[in-house]
Amino acid sequence: MNNLHVMQVKTSGREEFIDITPGINEYIRQAGITDGLCHIYVPHTTAGLTINEGADPSVAKDLLMQLNKLIPDNGAYTHLEGNSPAHIKSFLAGAEKTVPIVNGAMLLGTWQKVFFCEFDGPRQRKVFIKIIGD
Repeated sequence: MNNLHVMQVKTSGREEFIDITPGINEYIRQAGITDGLCHIYVPHTTAGLTINEGADPSVAKDLLMQLNKLIPDNGAYTHLEGNSPAHIKSFLAGAEKTVPIVNGAMLLGTWQKVFFCEFDGPRQRKVFIKIIGD
């Protein structure tokens, strides 16, 4: 069974966190996987993934605010495209996550969500989802 899914993510801001949890769980449901693993991968060098609190939107704002303090836009970067801060933030967030699937959905904590992290938008992005299970 080929269970590689490509999720399209359209970002609207230069930097934003987008909750992709519902789309991933819907794909798991459609694939009929009850128990296994969900591997999520972002093939972009200026975007990433994180799992964090999704109940309060101010958490994502705080994360971006602190990342911008640590990695300012006006640093002494040598990358000619001008998006070095986005590459560094992507490096810190990481490009992949693996989450257990239990009872047909990702096994996340009560407040946890999977977020696509845009650091150089707006853009049309891809997220690859590979599920392995029953």
